[in-house]
Amino acid sequence: MIKTRILFVLILAIALGCEENTQQDSKEKDETTNSLTVKPSLSARFHYLLNYEVDSTKFPRSLEENKEVRGVGSSDWTSGFFPGSMIYLYHLTGEKKYLDRAEQWIPFMEREQWNGRTHDMGFKVYSSIGKAYEITQNEHYKAVLIQSAKTLMTRFDPKVGCIKSWDFGQDRWQYPVIIDNMLNLELLFQATRLTGDSSYHQAAVSHATLTMENHFRSDNSSYHVVDYDVETGQPVQKITHQGLNDESVWSRGQGWGLYGFVMAYRYTQNPAFLAQAEQIADYLMTLDNLPEDKIFYWDMKDPSIPDAPRDASAAAVIASALLELNENTTDERYAPFALAILDAMDSEAYILPAGLTVPFLLGHSTGNYPKDDEIDQPIAYADYYFLEALYRSMRSGQ
Repeated sequence: MIKTRILFVLILAIALGCEENTQQDSKEKDETTNSLTVKPSLSARFHYLLNYEVDSTKFPRSLEENKEVRGVGSSDWTSGFFPGSMIYLYHLTGEKKYLDRAEQWIPFMEREQWNGRTHDMGFKVYSSIGKAYEITQNEHYKAVLIQSAKTLMTRFDPKVGCIKSWDFGQDRWQYPVIIDNMLNLELLFQATRLTGDSSYHQAAVSHATLTMENHFRSDNSSYHVVDYDVETGQPVQKITHQGLNDESVWSRGQGWGLYGFVMAYRYTQNPAFLAQAEQIADYLMTLDNLPEDKIFYWDMKDPSIPDAPRDASAAAVIASALLELNENTTDERYAPFALAILDAMDSEAYILPAGLTVPFLLGHSTGNYPKDDEIDQPIAYADYYFLEALYRSMRSGQ
């Protein structure tokens, strides 16, 4: 069975035998957490993340072609994924040293709670501080999450009904809303739970509803950018910024949409959001040119397929979303599809070799193909969603 090839239960000291100070590590283990691990080729890479030097200016984002780590500050939209990955390593291994290391990075994220120049508050703050709060219930983290939601709300225009994505490109659009923005709604949904203030929840529902109405084509594929008229609140153009062209199928964007609507259903129980997620999943799972290993090409309409670059990050996002979707439906196709993705990733074809001493797990992701940037490289958010998907599969017993 696929699942038995992805996960197996071992004595942690054996599975992580390549790591130093094993006896000390076992003493630090949280006794309430199961010691579930993944294949040794993957677990052999964990210590590279753990031992990467904490530096407020060098959150690992990706690997350059010369094998140097591209480090970024907290303002970069990817900054929260590395500490978030450490938190998932804590969940997967039961070893508190990973949570402790994540919490060494988190103080450098906190300044973002005041950064109203970006819509990426959820990506940055919730994937790091939000995930830490789920475990620790730290009141300081709670306060940061609430302030972050307040800051994100400054980008919500009631006339449009959506959160504005970008402040750049005024010559190209008036009020751009990208499909990626669905992922930032979790911060707003959580803010209502933390404060009792329903305005955050209402804004998130409005944004998701308009995204459902305006971002999707009749075949349930998604546009990347919908531009709204600031006076009328109506869509004026539907374009791309990272896909091959306006009518193409940028794979990570499809993943953002799927993940976003499954998450929105979790918080609202709105059947329309669940139906939207199912329709996106059906579209993705039945693509004619889907690779045999189900690791999507960066854009599924790239004419150079099958020679087009893959995007492991898109596949990881989709796998994680499908596992949550599986928990909310009776459709038996979702989990096997997700597990097939994880099985392909947890292999020599995608796991970086043990001798490559960089703080990443997966290769073969595509960042921004139109700008020829981060092509076929390790990228932090691929690792984050891959680890989240592994954790979800373990937690559900898949």
